[in-house]
Amino acid sequence: MIRIIAAIFLILHGLIHLIGFLVPWGLVKIDSFRYGTTILAGKIDLGETGIRLVGLLWIVGAIGFVIAGIGLWMVLPWWFTLLIAVTLYSLVLCILGYPDSQYGFFINLIILGVLLFGERFGLSFPSR
Repeated sequence: MIRIIAAIFLILHGLIHLIGFLVPWGLVKIDSFRYGTTILAGKIDLGETGIRLVGLLWIVGAIGFVIAGIGLWMVLPWWFTLLIAVTLYSLVLCILGYPDSQYGFFINLIILGVLLFGERFGLSFPSR
């Protein structure tokens, strides 16, 4: 049961990454996620084209989390490795998108902590 809940959480986390794509591309407006063309807390202005390219990076993260979640759900042998990789990737994206992505940064740290240290606290991972 915990495996299924964790898989759903990862899939939802991936879907939330779509905000990083949808807002820069002007497909949705979300009050708590302002449209801007800067990264690194406003220090670097990428312009409209540049921020759209960053938006494409966010969609890659979204796909990665969804696939990792499905892999965990189905207990496929590669889910653990993919999840570590996509979480590290997402951490970089969250740093670039700070402050809008600050909560995602901490969620990614929690995911990594559970993956790297969970077995020390009695968590077991299927097909790791």
